[in-house]
Amino acid sequence: MLDMLHGIFTGERAVDLFRAGVLLVLGVLFATLASRLVLRVAGKRLSQHHLQLFRRLAFYIILALFVASALRELGFSLAVLMGAAGVLTVAIGFASQTSASNLISGLFLIGERPFSVGDVIRIGNTTGEVLSIDALSVKLRTFDNLFVRIPNETLIKSEVTTLTRFAIRRLDLVLGVAYKEDINAVRDVLMAVAEKNMLCLDEPAPLFIFTGFGDSSLDIQFSVWAKRESFLPLRNSITAEIKAAFDAAGIEIPFPHRSLYTGEVTRPFPITIISQDKRDD
Repeated sequence: MLDMLHGIFTGERAVDLFRAGVLLVLGVLFATLASRLVLRVAGKRLSQHHLQLFRRLAFYIILALFVASALRELGFSLAVLMGAAGVLTVAIGFASQTSASNLISGLFLIGERPFSVGDVIRIGNTTGEVLSIDALSVKLRTFDNLFVRIPNETLIKSEVTTLTRFAIRRLDLVLGVAYKEDINAVRDVLMAVAEKNMLCLDEPAPLFIFTGFGDSSLDIQFSVWAKRESFLPLRNSITAEIKAAFDAAGIEIPFPHRSLYTGEVTRPFPITIISQDKRDD
């Protein structure tokens, strides 16, 4: 055993080991410098997830070249290694079809760019900020500070809504007023509320739509526009302002009513309230 170790660490073998170790150290050093150079050169030109991708790509390509050179110094045949890597790749491909599908889907996501790191997206019942776009999955942080991992294949097959794609958003409010109210008066009150709210945009203008006759109300959609960062404050403020304006103008917000009829067309079923004393008698 000692003779074997002595043979490895003496003579030409020791020189080969030393060269291989130097190549590995240089590989890590140059790969790190290359990733930092990518960050410095393309930091302002690329999006965050493209920048991460190119940094990792530069690091691992350079490191792989130095590792191959180190193995060659140790006497390994690169042709044999490439053949073994090909067989291993095929075996892993058959064993991990889901991972391969996620990997291909990740390439489509990077090419299509439906969202970027820092955007807020909604997929199904999950809404959150994109933390990273990786080869196999996308990581989100929800608004209640939960970490969610979504496979890339799921994103490709599902409907994804990017909430922060554009600079402005529209807030749709569904309202109902009593049948006795004047629609034009209701419209004037809502427009006045939107005009006084500093978060509502003048352009595009607020939208008033009478959507139909409901069971207990006249149904209305009132839509206003706001800057993306002001959307949530506007939704919280304008609802309270509309309620206060309706109260001040005497506009009734109805609740469902139910009437009982005994068979005649218009006469309601008579109801008599009996007090507790008469009930005891």
